[in-house]
Amino acid sequence: MTRRIKKVAVLGSGVMGSGIACHFANVGLEVLLLDIVPRELTEAEKAKGLTLESKVVRNKIVDTALTNAIKSRPAPLYKQEFAKRITTGNFDDDLVKIKDYDWVIEVVVERLDIKKIVFGNVEKYRKPGTLITSNTSGIPIEMLIEGRSEDFQKHFCGTHFFNPPRYLKLFEIIPSTKTDPEIIAFLDDFASKVLGKTTVLAKDTPAFVANRVGTFSIMALFHNIKELGMSIPDVDALTGTLIGRAKSATFRTADVVGLDTLVHVANGIRENTKDEVNHLFEIPDYLKTMLEKGWLGQKANQGFFKKGVVDGKKVFLALNLQTMEYQEYPKARLEVIGAAKKIDDLRKRMQFLMNDKSNVGDFFRKSFYALFQFVSNRIPEISDEVYRIDDGLRAGFGWQLGPFENWDAVGVEKTVKEMEAAGVKPAQWIYDMLAAGAKSFYVTENGSKKYYDIASKSYKVIPGSEQKLSIEVLRTSNIVWANKEASIIDLGDGVLNVEFHSKMNTIGAGTLAALNKAVDLAEQSYKAVVISNEGEHFSAGANVGMIYMLAIEQEWEELAYAVKAFQNATMRLRYSGIPVVAAPHGLTLGGGCEVCMHTDKVIANAETYMGLVEFGVGVIPGGGGTKEFALRLGDEIKTGDVRVNAFMNRYLSIGQAKVSTSAYEAFELGYLRPGIDEVVVSREHQLAYAKKAALLMAEKGYVQPVRRKDIKILGRESMALVYVGADAFTLGKYMSEHDKLIAEKLGYVLSGGDISATLTEVSEDYLLELERKAFVELCMQRKTLERMQSLIKSGKILRN
Repeated sequence: MTRRIKKVAVLGSGVMGSGIACHFANVGLEVLLLDIVPRELTEAEKAKGLTLESKVVRNKIVDTALTNAIKSRPAPLYKQEFAKRITTGNFDDDLVKIKDYDWVIEVVVERLDIKKIVFGNVEKYRKPGTLITSNTSGIPIEMLIEGRSEDFQKHFCGTHFFNPPRYLKLFEIIPSTKTDPEIIAFLDDFASKVLGKTTVLAKDTPAFVANRVGTFSIMALFHNIKELGMSIPDVDALTGTLIGRAKSATFRTADVVGLDTLVHVANGIRENTKDEVNHLFEIPDYLKTMLEKGWLGQKANQGFFKKGVVDGKKVFLALNLQTMEYQEYPKARLEVIGAAKKIDDLRKRMQFLMNDKSNVGDFFRKSFYALFQFVSNRIPEISDEVYRIDDGLRAGFGWQLGPFENWDAVGVEKTVKEMEAAGVKPAQWIYDMLAAGAKSFYVTENGSKKYYDIASKSYKVIPGSEQKLSIEVLRTSNIVWANKEASIIDLGDGVLNVEFHSKMNTIGAGTLAALNKAVDLAEQSYKAVVISNEGEHFSAGANVGMIYMLAIEQEWEELAYAVKAFQNATMRLRYSGIPVVAAPHGLTLGGGCEVCMHTDKVIANAETYMGLVEFGVGVIPGGGGTKEFALRLGDEIKTGDVRVNAFMNRYLSIGQAKVSTSAYEAFELGYLRPGIDEVVVSREHQLAYAKKAALLMAEKGYVQPVRRKDIKILGRESMALVYVGADAFTLGKYMSEHDKLIAEKLGYVLSGGDISATLTEVSEDYLLELERKAFVELCMQRKTLERMQSLIKSGKILRN
């Protein structure tokens, strides 16, 4: 029987429950969210004449929780209207409804007695064969199924989301001894493809996989910080983006999670395990003091950090663990940090840091030797395979490299010898692996990434990888052409991929050359082109530094040529003889957005934050973006007010530098096209799907489009709106004189210039010339150069 999930019931509407409900709604499922009935009325409810039988009272807890979740930031929903897919209710009145639901997930308080009561009631109404899971973060799964029916036990397992459910990709699946393997296989596939998760099959051990290792990493630092003689800001400077981890690093992450929550997890691990480093899960004295004082982190407005005022200025203070007082620390300026940041390749950067001879190198060696020992000893306790532990830390804690991937990066054989010398020996299976001739945990063979399988002492393909495409893997053998900014990689089956790999994947001359070259090659010998990469973001836009240098040197002809080269590249994508598909994710700004807008189809990851943001640096979109908005406007405008509204929507998307909070919102802002572009939730499957979409277009019989000469423009009709509005906003001090100038230039191009006849038809080339001229003229303005300089030097937008 093919299992389908259409309706999900979420039991418990706390932060996690409401977040999980929102993410189920994100992917199009019908959701029932339930919680308890209040036991007493508030004074306000009594004044309104309400009783405990009033529906608004009985659903108060769940309705308030969901409302708070929807209002929270970062937003749990891809679009606000997706909340309509969620129905609320309470356990007393509405639990009976679960008989019509395909999956029931329990997310109530972490108490075994309460969960057992909930499951007893669920069994009264649940339809046999439906899924029933728990989001427990640590209660043994075997204890949760005691006393339950055979059918319940067969269809039950742990399904552990990480908070916030929309953004953190980890989904741990924890079977019991009674769970049907078909259920595990189904959840693995469903969570990966539909929910967009990285699934990790975990054993029923304390804290499962990610929290067991991640909490160890944090607690080890908590114990070692005094011995290392470093301040809290120093440690965070070393354990964040420098080593490919979250910007919040160690102590800031602890503040965000909540020190009480972290201590609860640590205590649970300490009390229920007997491993070689159990003592590291003891709570340090300074942390006990913080808990006693209520310094719980962000929720209490102070933890390891807090905001304060020094000499009348707002500052960020850090706790001095020696004095237990908050103080201002200078920004960490360790020499080795500056040198390491110049190394773009994270694996090579890790080698550099581990080989450093200063106290920084000592810090990393002590930290990573302990981590390597710990994870080697957790196999086979928490997992039988190394890749599951790496997946867990990457997806749950935001590490770019999992522990075993990090170990590979710095050299397993070399590190083992150093660990022995430091008295931190790894597990015996590491020695057995090396003795068997395997020198790393991962290898790439025949276009596949393989992991070292301990049981067979051989390398095996990671299960499920055959359904995915990895640029990292293909890059090892399938590069067709490359320069410093981009590479062209053969995806197989006649499809080429253009991968950006400049800093922040900004688009410069090298990237444009790669786009043009890929189309040339594809037209000669291939079927299609996909534009995708595996960076944190698709593209932060055009290389502002290059534009600034040309403008500051007043090389106007060369600047105009550079803008035309960008326009030519995007138009080459639009009018090629082969289908071109873009697969963006993360930040897709400015020029990156313009590239996508000129492809035949966009397969956007749900977490795509797309926008034409050039207004912020004093210019208008110059890579065809303004032209493209005018073209799309011309295709949708009709008459009267509808025409005016359509123009203003397009105009404000650029004029206010609007960035979508998801790919779904990008449709509303005009960056994506309904009926043409698509959204996929799974980042891991995105490239494979984009390739299929490109091949499908090729197989249908792709015909090169004809350049447009029939674009309807509004001319003076819409220009008048822009000028009146800009004047009013300037007089009201809502925009500066320079903002007004940019706004008028944007309105001029989007309107199609100073043409009196409304709905006159013009060509793309005509609009591109207007766009290019306006872009260069704005670059001639001193205030535009000041904005660019601010972005380049500080990363901040200057409003002058």
